Amino acid sequence: MITIGKLARYAGVSIKTIRVYHDKGLLPEPDRDASGYRRYSANDAIELIKIRTLAEAGVPLARIRDLRAATDEEFQRALHEIDDELTARIGGLRATQGRLRQLAAGQLAPLPTEVGAYLEHLAHWGFTSRWVSLQRDLWILVFATRPDRAITLFHEQAEILADPALRQLFLAYDHAHDVDADDPCLDDLASRIVEATRQRYGSDELPELHAASKIPALIQGTVNALSPAWQRLDTLIRAQLAA
Repeated sequence: MITIGKLARYAGVSIKTIRVYHDKGLLPEPDRDASGYRRYSANDAIELIKIRTLAEAGVPLARIRDLRAATDEEFQRALHEIDDELTARIGGLRATQGRLRQLAAGQLAPLPTEVGAYLEHLAHWGFTSRWVSLQRDLWILVFATRPDRAITLFHEQAEILADPALRQLFLAYDHAHDVDADDPCLDDLASRIVEATRQRYGSDELPELHAASKIPALIQGTVNALSPAWQRLDTLIRAQLAA
């Protein structure tokens, strides 16, 4: 029989942690001896180590408490599930580590070859070097933060720019950078962009399109911060689409 202090040292946890486990119903609290001390057995140490191991694996305390009442078969099945969850988390952490190493090497996210070719086309089509650089930075951000959706979003954007009429709208957006924010031409450009958007996607699909395919707010905020005219264009477009 051992004291709570020795139990804590054996199991590699703090006395406070043991008391939390008592309060949560994970580890039964033993009766006090004649001297008024609680005495723990070797079995308590084993149970505590099990609890600590599960907690370190990220298993919530409520689930650990439920597992204490599980049959051996249920417990083994739960352990396999926890192992699978850990494997998935490790995979995610390794992917994150890879992105961190790319960042340390000055490569936030390597862009696919087709994106590089697309950026070259922008220059040939008459877009300003400012716009091309902005697009490069934004696609790096998209591929770094949304690798699961980035290529789909890119193909959608490339398809839009392949349409000469739609490309002219983007060119007008680009060259509006230096326009006065109160210029009436922005109202006309916003209306033309909204009309083209509705023709392409249909009114019924606009809410879904906005949720799934719009550039994240952070990116749009970056664009807006570069030009008062671009900021007003974004406001006008959003208001008309919402209407």
